[in-house]
Amino acid sequence: MDVHQQSLNAVECSPSSAKSSKTKNQKHDSQSQPSLYLTNAVFFGIFFSVAYFLLHRWREKIRTSTPLHVLTISEIIAVLSLVASIFYLTAFFSIAFILHPFAVSRAVQYDEEDEADIDKTTGSCLAGVTPPLPPKVTVKKVAPVSLTVQLSSDDEEVVQAVVSGSIQSYSLESKLGDCRRAAAIRNQAVERVTGRSLEGLPMENFDYDSILGQCCEMPIGFIQIPVGVAGPLLLDGKEFTVPMATTEGCLVASTNRGCKAIYVSGGASAIVLRDGMTRAPVVRFNSAKRASQLKFFLEDPQNFDSLAHTFNKSSRFARLQNIKATIAGKNLYIRFTCSTGDAMGMNMVSKGVQNVLDFLQSDFPDMDVIGISGNFCSDKKAAAVNWIEGRGKSVVCEAVIKEEVVKKVLKTSVESLVELNMLKNLTGSALAGALGGFNAHASNIVSAIYLATGQDPAQNVESSHCMTMMEAVNDGKDLHVSVTMPSIEVGTVGGGTQLASQSACLNVLGVKGASKESPGANSRQLATIVAASVLAGELSLMSAIAAGQLVKSHMKYNRSSKDVTKIVS
Repeated sequence: MDVHQQSLNAVECSPSSAKSSKTKNQKHDSQSQPSLYLTNAVFFGIFFSVAYFLLHRWREKIRTSTPLHVLTISEIIAVLSLVASIFYLTAFFSIAFILHPFAVSRAVQYDEEDEADIDKTTGSCLAGVTPPLPPKVTVKKVAPVSLTVQLSSDDEEVVQAVVSGSIQSYSLESKLGDCRRAAAIRNQAVERVTGRSLEGLPMENFDYDSILGQCCEMPIGFIQIPVGVAGPLLLDGKEFTVPMATTEGCLVASTNRGCKAIYVSGGASAIVLRDGMTRAPVVRFNSAKRASQLKFFLEDPQNFDSLAHTFNKSSRFARLQNIKATIAGKNLYIRFTCSTGDAMGMNMVSKGVQNVLDFLQSDFPDMDVIGISGNFCSDKKAAAVNWIEGRGKSVVCEAVIKEEVVKKVLKTSVESLVELNMLKNLTGSALAGALGGFNAHASNIVSAIYLATGQDPAQNVESSHCMTMMEAVNDGKDLHVSVTMPSIEVGTVGGGTQLASQSACLNVLGVKGASKESPGANSRQLATIVAASVLAGELSLMSAIAAGQLVKSHMKYNRSSKDVTKIVS
C-alpha cells in the first residue's frame, strides 16, 4: 500500500464525519434559540398581563360585593390563558431543570466515546501518518450544579461584584436563593466598602429565612441582647415569669423586687378598658363645606352598618368599632378604630380603611385621598389623641401593698412614696409639659418586654403613656398603687413574634400565637402583663429614690467588673 493510499484511508477512517454532524446539530440548536426565546417571552407576557387583569377585576368585585365565581366572557378567557401560560412555563422550566444534569453527563459520555474511536484507529488508519497519541486522559464526570451556584459563581467573585456595584446588595437573596449566604456576602462587602471591621457582629446560628420579606432587609448579622426574667408576677390570680431584653443594669433586678412586693401583698389586678387599633387617612375637597358633608355622612349612625360591612371584608378578624372625623380647613382627617384579634393590627386596619375609601369614591368622586395616614392615628408619636381616646389596648392595673412589705421589701414608707409620687410623677411632669409621661420609668419596662416578645419597639413611644398614682389606704397604713396606660400596642401573631427567640418568650408567658378559644384573648393578656410589669417597676424605682438608694444601686449593678464575686457579695 503506497503513501497515497494510506492518506486516502486516513481520510476515510478519521472521525471528522462525526465532528461535522455535531457541528450541524450545534448550528441547528443556535438557529432554534431565537424562536424559543420569543415563545417564552410571549407566554411570560400573557401570564403577567392576565394575572394583573384578573387581580384588578377581583378587587372591583370585592368592592362592589359581586360573587367571585360569577365570570364574564373576558374573565373566562383570561382564566384559561392564565392556566395555559402556567402549564407551559411550569413544563418548560421543569424539563429544563431535569434535563440539565443529563446534558452534562451526556456531554462527558460523548467525549469518552470520541476518545475511544480515536484510540481504536491509532493502530490502523492513522498508523505511519500521525505521531503516536498521548496516553488517554480520564475525564471525570462533573456532578450536576444547582442553578443558584451557577448564578452566584464563587463567593469571592460575588463580594467583588457587590463592591463594584454590578450586583445590587438588596438582590442577593433572590439571586443566590440562600439567605444565610447572602447575609455573609453582604457582611464582607460592607467591611470592604467602609474599611471598617464587623468583628463581633455574629452571623452564625440564626435563621435568616425567617426574616425574609417580613422583619429585616439586607441583613449582615444580628444583635445580641441579654434576656432576663422578673417574677413570679402574680396578676389576677395567675403567675407569670416576665422576660425582659435589656442592656441596662438594675432594670430586671428592680422590676423583680417590685414583683416580689406585689406577690407577697396578694397580687395585682388589671382591666382592659378598650381594645382597638386606629388608622386616620387625610382627604381633601375643594371647600370646607364639602369636607363637612363627608364628616356628617361618616358620623351618621344610619351609615355605619354599610361602612362597617365594607371595612370588615378586609379580614375575618377586623371589626370596625367607630369613626371619628376632624376638619382642618378643607381637609378631613378620618380616624377609624377597629378590633384586630391577636394581631397588633396596623396592616389589618390599613386594608380596611383602603376598602372604605374606595367605597366612598362613588358618592364623593371629588374626594382627593392625600395619604392613608394623616398622623391623626397617631402611630409612633406622642399624641394627645392617643392619651385621651386610646390606641391598641387601654389598661388600668392596681395593687394594694401592705405596710410591712413597703418597709421590709421596698425599704421605705407609705408616706414617703405618696409624697414623692405627687411631687415627681404628677407635679414635676406637669412642669415639664409631659404628654402621657406622668410616671417614673414606664418606658424602660415596656421597651424591654417589647424587645423580648417581638413587638414593634418604635411603638414604645405611645405604649409607654402612663399615669402612676399612689395613695395611702386602710387608715394610712397600706399603699394603693395603680398605672393607667391608654395605648398599649401589642400582638401575639405577625411581625417579630414569629421569630424563634421572641416566640419562645411569648411561650413562657403562655400567650404564644392566636387564641383558639377567643380571638384577641392572648394579645389582651399580654397587654395586662405589660401594665402589671410597669406597676412593679414603678414601685421599685420610686422606693429606691425615696430611700436614697438609686445612685448606690446603679453604681453596684450598672458597672462592669471582672470580679463577679464582688458583685454577688
